[in-house]
Amino acid sequence: MSSNPQRKLASIGEVVPESDRPAEATLEPGLERVDEFAVEGRLVTDVGGTIGASVLSTPGMVAVMERNTAVLSYQNLPQGKATVGFEICVKHVAAALEGALCKVRSNLREVVDGRKLRFDVEVTDGDRTIGVGTHERRVIDVGEVKKD
Repeated sequence: MSSNPQRKLASIGEVVPESDRPAEATLEPGLERVDEFAVEGRLVTDVGGTIGASVLSTPGMVAVMERNTAVLSYQNLPQGKATVGFEICVKHVAAALEGALCKVRSNLREVVDGRKLRFDVEVTDGDRTIGVGTHERRVIDVGEVKKD
């Protein structure tokens, strides 16, 4: 499968329009989001030509896990709120070949003090687990982020 490595993903704001966000936070344990993605472009590596195939890279896997979790969080927060990731602990346990159609799953396991979110994350290729772990995000007021 050929792809354009410069292809950009839609922004989270394009995936979840402001009009679709709730008036109050709706973050509850058990919320889940599943998305499909193709193993292509910037998500792949051949480890500098050492493995003889192009596969999902560990940084690519982490990126799709974090993005899926960020979308799940954002769609359950009111305007003016967003999240930032601050911890991820994952194992990359199997290869997904370039061109594979994989799924990424994020499940909200715990909400602490209304602002610390703990997720279970997983990437699968059919019935095979590619990566599994946890990811934590913090709810922030968007106005608190300072631009230099």
